[in-house]
Amino acid sequence: MKTNISIRYNERTHEGAIASRTNAEQQLRRSVLSCMLWEDSFYEDGVSVADRIASLVAEVEPVKVAALAVEAREKMKLRHVPLWIVRSMARLPRHKALVADTLATVIQRPDELSEFVALYWKDGKQPLSGQVKKGLARAFQKFSVYSLAKYNQDGAVKLRDVLFLCHAKPKDEEQAAIFQQLVDGTLPTPDTWEVALSGGADKRETWEKMLSENTLGGLALLRNLRNMAQAGVNEQLVFAGLDKMKVERILPFRFISAAKVVPQWESQIEVVMLKCLAGRPKLPGKTVLLIDVSGSMEAAISAKSDLLRVDAATGLAILARELCEEVAIFSFSNSLIRIPARHGFALRDAITTSQPHSGTHLGAAVKGVNAAEKYDRLIVITDEQSADSVPNPTGRGYVINVASYKNGVGYGAYTHIDGWSEAVFDFIGEVEVE
Repeated sequence: MKTNISIRYNERTHEGAIASRTNAEQQLRRSVLSCMLWEDSFYEDGVSVADRIASLVAEVEPVKVAALAVEAREKMKLRHVPLWIVRSMARLPRHKALVADTLATVIQRPDELSEFVALYWKDGKQPLSGQVKKGLARAFQKFSVYSLAKYNQDGAVKLRDVLFLCHAKPKDEEQAAIFQQLVDGTLPTPDTWEVALSGGADKRETWEKMLSENTLGGLALLRNLRNMAQAGVNEQLVFAGLDKMKVERILPFRFISAAKVVPQWESQIEVVMLKCLAGRPKLPGKTVLLIDVSGSMEAAISAKSDLLRVDAATGLAILARELCEEVAIFSFSNSLIRIPARHGFALRDAITTSQPHSGTHLGAAVKGVNAAEKYDRLIVITDEQSADSVPNPTGRGYVINVASYKNGVGYGAYTHIDGWSEAVFDFIGEVEVE
């Protein structure tokens, strides 16, 4: 048999373009940083993505895998996929020495303790490894009586079960008493809106009390606007709550999601969204934003979410519109369309209604932008499933990938960024200073 033959690289995107050649670390990053674990997406089912992550963990250096798990939790605010990465690390001799430290870092809510054990037992109960026990025990020490009580919920694995399994030692007498309350089932009932409403409290009165006392966090407020509207909460209290909420590090797509469910309050939500973007440093020079509005971008980011991939993309576009000194914005699907110079939700509407959501002709779009615009940087926001080959940018090029598909096209001459976060623009600024 002849073996001295060249092998053509023939990996392709789901739309048919030849994909960029990537190494295992790049493949792992793109599979992780936009991943809602077990959630089916437009082209791939959730099980295949989870299996790919587990297999790629084995191919990447342990230190890099551990750092990616922490990045996914702390920068991208993902909860389940970092736990899955650590579960995969615990199976591997090369990686298991880093399990305790990584697990203790990525567990940031008490319910993630029991969620991790459920993942560990996904294929059947088995003893926890020593490193896993150490990580869980250290994580347990981080939580107050309030947070343990808030997340002490019924499930296949309970918090008291995890406590018994990992033999967590309290850091002082006060925590020893808290752990005993957890074991005895006597943790004090936390004063939260969930508890108040589940206990039969009047919904309108409960929401109005919390709004008046300003006890709701920013995300909790945004996520419950629909519930407030349905309960008939006084609108002026809602608007006052929005005006007072802390907006640091809340991304535009959160506001887009909120405005979808209470469109009657969109103008007030927009004011708060734009306030959260004010006063931040801008990227110098001219930026071209190229936004993917193809059919696959219409997929929801998770089964329980109203948010679509295109909402994440338009949220980043709103952010970029405010953080770039000079900007030209285009959408692409089958065509390349220039978007009017708008801000906020008007920009979202202009992007999403600019053309039919069909194919993913990214190559033709970049070619058109290169011919029409002289720019310092091109930022493409996409799921990378191009139907045609993508030319190099004429300035700096960045591809922000908002999906977790196996293959993509945004490498080589492009700086590739996975996931959506306000940190992507900080990263671009840092790259260009170096």
